[in-house]
Amino acid sequence: MTFGTLTKRCRFPMVAALALAGAWPSGALAQDDHLHPTAPSHELNVTRQKEAHALVDAVRNATKRFKDVRVAKKEGYGLLFGCVSSSDVGAMGLHYVNGSLLDDVIDVDHPEIVLYEPLPDGQLSITGVDYLVYADAWNAKHKDPPQLMGQLFHYFESPNRFGLPAFYTLHVWAWKDNPNGTFTNWNPTVSCDAFADQN
Repeated sequence: MTFGTLTKRCRFPMVAALALAGAWPSGALAQDDHLHPTAPSHELNVTRQKEAHALVDAVRNATKRFKDVRVAKKEGYGLLFGCVSSSDVGAMGLHYVNGSLLDDVIDVDHPEIVLYEPLPDGQLSITGVDYLVYADAWNAKHKDPPQLMGQLFHYFESPNRFGLPAFYTLHVWAWKDNPNGTFTNWNPTVSCDAFADQN
């Protein structure tokens, strides 16, 4: 696993670590948009497909203005570290995090992280978002794990390699296809090569 150079000093180290925490696989449960033949009924499969498409559409509507990363920056998102990649499972790309949104609220219109891929011409291309919520804060108010429009979040236990409290996270690859599933952590079609070339 490779992490690019820290491009902006994070004033909140736990926020940076939390955003990176999604970079490692977890035994967590989460749904993806690849429907499995063991589903109990055709109606369930159709419902899951509709929910997945609805969430992707909602993310696109909420983030289309962030195609220009300057807009995301003006709204409080900042690059906390370099490009997150792995030699064998693809990449997540650049994480632009809005620390003011890290709370116990999940709002499709306000993702905590916007994801970008660096391009060879120096531009950034939006690829998706990452929703994050601390488990203690969430569990104090809810009896069930978080989900967003039918998609369950991945759960990361504590203790973990970051020394963070347990948390939930959900990637949504709304702007770039992920052959491994729209809601998985890693995307094999995302590359950090251009970011490495620019540094």
